[in-house]
Order: sequence, then structure tokens, then C-alpha cells
Amino acid sequence: MPLRSFHKFGHKFGPDEWGALPAERQELDYLFSITYEELRRLASTVKRRDPGATLSPTTLVNEAWLKLAGSPRFASTSQLHFKRIAARAMRQVLVEAARRRHSHKRGGGLGLTMVTFDEATDTSAVTPAFATAECGKELLALDTALEELARMNPRQAMMVESRFFGGLDVAETAALLEVSEATILRDWRAAKAWLARELRQAH
Repeated sequence: MPLRSFHKFGHKFGPDEWGALPAERQELDYLFSITYEELRRLASTVKRRDPGATLSPTTLVNEAWLKLAGSPRFASTSQLHFKRIAARAMRQVLVEAARRRHSHKRGGGLGLTMVTFDEATDTSAVTPAFATAECGKELLALDTALEELARMNPRQAMMVESRFFGGLDVAETAALLEVSEATILRDWRAAKAWLARELRQAH
């Protein structure tokens, strides 16, 4: 299967997020493509083994890292930065599957049923649909809300995406965004409250 470019996706990295130089953008494109295909393969494998299985983005990202860490192209990529790439790729995999399921298209879908986010992110304090999303309306509503959050507060949107879809903890997220852990915790509370309100309105 040919590698997919993240430029073809709706969730591509903006020039202010990573890789402003052409060479950096090309490398990021390649790493994203490999990561996307590996995550999609892992998700498909899980669903083939157990069609009723619940997918955990954190688990899939960790499995993808174990598979790809030894690749020469990832030799200079830290696990932290891999998780950042994988978080965006994981979001794309799940949203694409949700859209296919939602539109009732036949063939090629992952047949996803549920997605459970890592309990370490404490999503249960917000709303049940926030912690466990059906691959359909709830996940698409979360994706739409994140896009709106990115327009208002890019750092908070990156934080939420990294934690939800990449499984980063507070310390890792702080290191990635180059802010203090206190800032992450403050942003996390604010983002959770805003997203909870948006998701309630979407229902």
C-alpha cells in the first residue's frame, strides 16, 4: 500500500506546529505516513481478532512505537516526538473510520465500535461520551470541537490531542509544549470544561 501524505488529510500539521523548513516538512510527512499506516494496520488487526473489541489509542500508539522505533528513519526521533506524530495519526485513523461508519459506506472500514481513552487523562470527570466514544457521532463531535479549539487556543488543542490520542502524561505534555506542568494542569481544566460544553451542545 502506498504511503499517504499528511497533506492529504484534514488534520495536517500547520507550519507553526512543526517543521517550518521544506526538508523538515518532507521528513515529517514521511514519518506521519509510516505511523498512520502502522496504526491503521494495528487497529484493523484488533478488529479482525475481535469485532466487538474496544480500541485504546494509547495502547495502539505504544505498540506502534515498539514496531517502528528500530527503523532507521525513526532513529533520531524520540519517543516523545513519536507520540506527538502518532497522536495526530491516531486521530485521523479513528475519525476516518467514524466517518465511514456514519455514512454507511461499505468495504474498507475498520468496523470500529468503541474507543476508550486512557483513564490517566481523567476524562470521566467531564462526561461519559468524553471518556468512551462510539465511533460515530461522539467521536466526530469531539473532532469538530478540537478543530474549533485549535482556532481559539492552539496550545490547548495540541495538549488535548496529544493526551487523548497519543497517551502523553502531564510531564510529557509539558516537555513537548515547553511549558510547566502547572500550566498543563491549568490548561487541561480549562480545555475539559470547554470541550464538555461543546459536546453537550452537540447531542
